[in-house]
Amino acid sequence: MSREDEYDAIVIGAGIIGLSCAYYLTKTGKRVLVLERNYAGSGTSGACDEMILLQSKTPGLSLEMAFVSLDIYRSLQAELGEDLEFETRGGMIIIEKAEHLSIMKDFVAKQKSFGLNVEILSKKEAKAKQPFVSDSVVASTYSPDDSQVNPLRVMFALLRAGTRADMAFKRRSEVTSVAKTAWGSWKVTTAEGGPYFSDVVVNAAGVWAPRVASLVDLPLPIEPKRGQIVVTEPIHPFGETNVWDSEYIVSKLIPDLPRDERAERLGLGFALSRTCNGNYLIGSTREYVGFDKGTTHEAIEAISAKAVSLFPALANVRIIRSFSGLRPACRDGKCVLGEDPQNPGFFVAAGHEGDGIALAPVTGKLLADLVCGRKAELDIAELSPARFRKAEAMTRHLN
Repeated sequence: MSREDEYDAIVIGAGIIGLSCAYYLTKTGKRVLVLERNYAGSGTSGACDEMILLQSKTPGLSLEMAFVSLDIYRSLQAELGEDLEFETRGGMIIIEKAEHLSIMKDFVAKQKSFGLNVEILSKKEAKAKQPFVSDSVVASTYSPDDSQVNPLRVMFALLRAGTRADMAFKRRSEVTSVAKTAWGSWKVTTAEGGPYFSDVVVNAAGVWAPRVASLVDLPLPIEPKRGQIVVTEPIHPFGETNVWDSEYIVSKLIPDLPRDERAERLGLGFALSRTCNGNYLIGSTREYVGFDKGTTHEAIEAISAKAVSLFPALANVRIIRSFSGLRPACRDGKCVLGEDPQNPGFFVAAGHEGDGIALAPVTGKLLADLVCGRKAELDIAELSPARFRKAEAMTRHLN
């Protein structure tokens, strides 16, 4: 074993979560190695939209993390010295159905009590901000704080900043073994090389995190959930904000509420955001189809039909391409962030589903605090992988 093989921390996965973890660990002075099975941003983080959406978060830890993450993003561009295309345009959740209005009013009231700057707009107020929205709109929510950032720019800025600070990065290095050595450190081997040694391993492998966790016998109920998105030609901006609709949020709050069969089957949730280049990203689906990253005619047609129903003028706008990505969805709806109690030094930062872009900075910062034994800014005990150890023990006991 040589100095070149030894690190203070090994991060598995070079998506936005893994690179954020590696960057903040590097900032503490640790010598970090990032191992990526393909190339940086080749998974979920390179096939998603740009949203830092606060309004979708349930009051509690999720919203607290989003507040902290947004604060970090506001200064991260200057810190990294690169244009991340960070903007705060605000956001609106369009309410089309009268039966959704009372549900969204209650949800907004809870968010406001938790500190989110959000309100309900009347139909007239909503159309003032979105003049091209359909006349079918009943009302809308509005928050001036919803933001966006270019995830590819963030990832590569984090990677460049990390490597300037002596962080090592090895692509096409799929991890095949994680095991304890006789002296208590971790030995990590890849299909292409190694072994590498460290006291700390961070599993930030996204939809592949369960495979990595299985190497240390940690149950991790994360599944890929496909999200399909269409991209329009560049057009002049319309409306003041990015836009979502209430259908998907209401379906999460009240799962038994009747919903269109196709929308239910595809997990359709309308989202529309404008990139800095003038293209609009319109999505998206939430489908459990394993590791299939293909796009489907049905989903593209459903997304497009929903977009035109909300914004009829989009019928005259060309779609230039579509893509899909796999979101790492945890069974209980929470991300996983913490140390495995049965494997000291083995940490997990995964399972963020559609919140990876929004929560990447706070995840990296909190992970670095945990690794360094510092008091974290937030109490994240409920996110620990220990919850799956407890569930496993309970299942064995019942059987």
